[in-house]
Amino acid sequence: MHYLIVVACLALAASSAPTPAQSQGAAPPGPAVKLDYDFFKDKVQQVFLTKRPDHARCVVCHTINNAPFHLVPLSPGATGWNEGQSRQNFELVQRVAAPGFMESPLIKHPLAQEAGGDAHHGGGQQFASQSDPDWLTLKAFVSGAMPK
Repeated sequence: MHYLIVVACLALAASSAPTPAQSQGAAPPGPAVKLDYDFFKDKVQQVFLTKRPDHARCVVCHTINNAPFHLVPLSPGATGWNEGQSRQNFELVQRVAAPGFMESPLIKHPLAQEAGGDAHHGGGQQFASQSDPDWLTLKAFVSGAMPK
């Protein structure tokens, strides 16, 4: 009899406990969060092309590295990606951007450790704080932002 009470209590506790994704900063239950291609193409890719003081542009390293985050190289003489390349980049970025997951490497890895980021990023801490406009763009993308 005590065994059944313990099992019932464990089942109740498990059903009310947050899921691992919820406890790690994911979106609360509700409408599914999706990554938006148009927001990615219009806003996020610009972050990868932006030169920040004392850092290389993301595109410089992430087109030639073997890291999980990889970008398609720009065509010779191009300052941005064409439609096909953007679609490839969108597919590739999903390796490091889980919809609604605020611990996604895309937003955690390049953020300064003091601001809640990872301890190491080969390209340095691209964003000193969570108030950096480019970092907020990445966060909005992972959060499911749509173009305005």
